Order: sequence, then C-alpha cells, then structure tokens
Amino acid sequence: MTSSKTVLIVDDSRVSRMMARQYLNSLRAHWVVEEAATGEESLVKARHTPPDLILMDVNMPGMGGIAAAEQLRQEFPAVPISLLTANVQTATRERATAMGIGFVEKPITEARIAQLVATLEAA
Repeated sequence: MTSSKTVLIVDDSRVSRMMARQYLNSLRAHWVVEEAATGEESLVKARHTPPDLILMDVNMPGMGGIAAAEQLRQEFPAVPISLLTANVQTATRERATAMGIGFVEKPITEARIAQLVATLEAA
C-alpha cells in the first residue's frame, strides 16, 4: 500500500473543489484532501497541514492563484504545484514554468487528476 499523501485543492468554485475531491477519493481513498476557497486561505491551510501536492485555480477573488503559488513555492519549495485553469495565457504559462509550476486544464477530469497522482507517486 502506498503511503498517505495530503492534497490541497484551491479554487473559489465549490463545484470544482468537490469534483477534484471526488476524483482524488476514487483514485486514492486513503489520501487526505484539504480545500481552500482563496489564495489567502491556501496559505493558512498549507502552513497548518503541509501538503504533498497543491492544485491551484488561477482566477480567484482576493489573492489570485499565481500570487498564492509564488508564496507557497517559497515556503514549500519541494511541493509540486499545478495551476488549474481554463484560460492559460502565454505570459502566465511562462511565469509559472519559470517557477517550476505545472498546469492542469479545466474542466477537471478523472484522467487529469490520475496523471497528477501518477506524477506524485513517481517522485
């Protein structure tokens, strides 16, 4: 049995968080899934329960996903971060790539979550 991991899902859409949680639970029922609705909340949650993987929406009210990902990258340099977005502009992609942050296109699907899970377990 693989060890338990903690995944932090950050998205202002409750539906998106629920879908990602559902897919993660179906793939790895023993993993811990934390949720945050804002960039600010993601920082608090990550400091309280350090994640093994962060899924970060880009467009959120308040602190956006890129700003939150930059802070999380500084505090948790080894943790994989993937931006969840339907609208990846070249500038955003280049900035994230420079920070070592990946991308997962919305809509979130079980196949895309499975890909992230496989990447995390291969590390």
